[in-house]
Amino acid sequence: MCISLLLPMSAFALAASISPGPVNLICLSSGTHYPVVKGLIFVTGATLGFIALFLGIGAGLYALLTTVPLLEVLLRWAGVAFLLYLSVRLAMDDGKLSVQATTKPPGFMTGALMQWLNPKAWIASASGIGAYTTGNDPAQIAMFAVLYLPICWLSLASWVYAGAFLKRYIQTPRLLVAINRLLAALLAASCLFCEALYTVFLGHAKKQELRKEKSVGVSIIS
Repeated sequence: MCISLLLPMSAFALAASISPGPVNLICLSSGTHYPVVKGLIFVTGATLGFIALFLGIGAGLYALLTTVPLLEVLLRWAGVAFLLYLSVRLAMDDGKLSVQATTKPPGFMTGALMQWLNPKAWIASASGIGAYTTGNDPAQIAMFAVLYLPICWLSLASWVYAGAFLKRYIQTPRLLVAINRLLAALLAASCLFCEALYTVFLGHAKKQELRKEKSVGVSIIS
């Protein structure tokens, strides 16, 4: 791999990881509701889940989904349903901060599952692999994943700490309820926005594939 690619790869990973999205908003919410260590457990699951997804797409998972449209549609809408369910749970929170939390914080497996159902994660993986690797070099994809791992973890952890910072200054249940509902609305909106963006991305990818097939057919004829 060319060393000159390491910096743009890292910049892409940082931009994709720290920018607002469904997982980032759950990290922020976790920081405002639970101890930081609980949020970091979720962050670890989300990071490893994303790396597994990234490597899977690099190994051809994305191509498999494009050849099995029903599986791709089911996965997409399962992700939308799951993220909307989380937004409803967040909106229904009563805003009470107690030592013994009445609700279970999102854990390691929730974080890992969210990335597989998160349209933003699919877009970041597929576009990053397409932009910075040849797509068929396992060493390049593995190096990209190694770069992504700490950047993704630190980016998501920063959202947890941001939530913990807010928690120190926001103690009234009424204000927390308002923040919960705002975060829930943002989570639902980000989910739908990422889904729409993924649909556009998928359509563009299919057009590119058709163009390649046509060009191959023309070259064979000629």
